[in-house]
Amino acid sequence: MEFCVCQVYDKLLFYLSNSNQPESHFSSVLTSLLSCIINHALTARLTISPSRSQFFEGVSVSLICEEDDSSAGWTVRRNTTKKTRTQCADWGEAAGSSCNISVVFTRDSGVYWCESREGATSNSITLTVTGGSVILQSPVLPVMEGDDLTLSCQSKPPSNLPAAFYKDGSLIRTESTGHMTLHHVTRSDEGLYRCSISSHGESPPSWLSVTEKPTTTPPPTSTPPPTSIPPPTSTPPPTSTSPPPGPPLSVLLPVLCLLAVVLLVLLVLLGRRHILRKSKADDEDEEEGITYSDIHISHGGQQDISRHRELPAEPDVIYSSLR
Repeated sequence: MEFCVCQVYDKLLFYLSNSNQPESHFSSVLTSLLSCIINHALTARLTISPSRSQFFEGVSVSLICEEDDSSAGWTVRRNTTKKTRTQCADWGEAAGSSCNISVVFTRDSGVYWCESREGATSNSITLTVTGGSVILQSPVLPVMEGDDLTLSCQSKPPSNLPAAFYKDGSLIRTESTGHMTLHHVTRSDEGLYRCSISSHGESPPSWLSVTEKPTTTPPPTSTPPPTSIPPPTSTPPPTSTSPPPGPPLSVLLPVLCLLAVVLLVLLVLLGRRHILRKSKADDEDEEEGITYSDIHISHGGQQDISRHRELPAEPDVIYSSLR
């Protein structure tokens, strides 16, 4: 949004500093603002397959930009310890708005995100590639409050040995199955998790994020009329695969307020510029009201013609021939 304001501000300054600019230039400023806000309102969501945050070296990984509008030109970018803001073509194989890495190495560890041509960005994902023999399978996207979460500790080669789980450096507990389940997660469960397997080693740490559960409108409490046929139960409940909801009101409201303020400022400036132009035109009309009349002066039978300035304020002054 700041990018939109700066872009329109530069064009507006150019418009006001050049009084001979046509009125169509003002329309182009307004069009630029609207198109910029629309482009920045478009969003994308980055996902990864397989859906986890840690990987062993040598596996393939796909990063997908789930976009609202393919015409926005979304692409995957990343920051690593070596380079920043590099695009998919530098380290992977682009396929539309997705990026595939056929073989990952430790140098591929970093932060990944989607970015449009206009500079809009998506959520970010931290991907960790280890050359060790233990990884922690944890969700790469934030977990919703109230959901259950299962963390798995895997070794290479696979084993059924017990695994110890740690949060922020402190031991939580040891699980004989190598899996640990957190029931009804809350914001207090956020933190840095890792695991270890005896005789295999320890996994890299991964950050677990927990998001607040969105408030939903309660269903109507009216009781349906009794029937002899029980209601069908084959319809499954909604799952997380349903399309994400639209932008919340808290995001749209600032955008609309900013648009209204900018439009109001532009209209005031346009009106002021119009008044200045009209005042300048009136001054030019007053100067054009001064007329000149001929004065005939006779000298020895000859007449010389000269000009005398006649002011509009004295219309009754008349000059006649003088002998």
